[in-house]
Amino acid sequence: MLIEKLRARAWDPGLRFDTADVPATWIAERYGSERLDQGRDDIVSYCSDGTVQLKAGAEEVAAYYADASRGPLFPPITLDEVEEAERRLRRRLPELLRRVYTEVANGGFGPDSGLASLTEGNRAPGHLNDWPCAVNIYEHNRMRGVPASWLHLTYGGCTMAWHLSLTAVDNPVLLYDADGWEPTRGEDPHNGLRHATASLRRWLWTWADGGHVWDEFLNHLSDHE
Repeated sequence: MLIEKLRARAWDPGLRFDTADVPATWIAERYGSERLDQGRDDIVSYCSDGTVQLKAGAEEVAAYYADASRGPLFPPITLDEVEEAERRLRRRLPELLRRVYTEVANGGFGPDSGLASLTEGNRAPGHLNDWPCAVNIYEHNRMRGVPASWLHLTYGGCTMAWHLSLTAVDNPVLLYDADGWEPTRGEDPHNGLRHATASLRRWLWTWADGGHVWDEFLNHLSDHE
């Protein structure tokens, strides 16, 4: 069930990420220009290219992408490609994550900026740079002292990123702040941990059901204020 729900959302260009871009002129023509002036919490930003970035559940997003073709941004990869990535990681991925990459897509969907690809050389249409590769980021992070059991999933904005624990029970998803620790003070990357979602399955279910993976973290902060 989870894989099917992930595929349905990941293959819908309007729901593929937490936000989606819609041309401002299209919104004005369909709904009236006043629609763009309303004080709304589902408008994220007004972009310099003439689009409006909206939360994925906004009415305009559903209408604009209603007739768009469905399919993954990056097609799923083969089990052989997964195993090649595992050889570079020197660790086996959880079975659920293997299924995500071989049955849903090779990254390019999901919370925040979207899951990193597992292979190199993927580029989204209209982009100048390749999509992040989880294995490359993992190798870079290892040189910076990040634990070998942490696999990068996606960026969380600024210096934050979501990592998967490859060794802990149920594979919790860790919210990590790269600037949240200082080695000169005897700290290590664990001092940069800001939150842990109980399992990869729970983290993915939250997003597949239309929720936001940050909510649990923000609720935790508000409970301790």
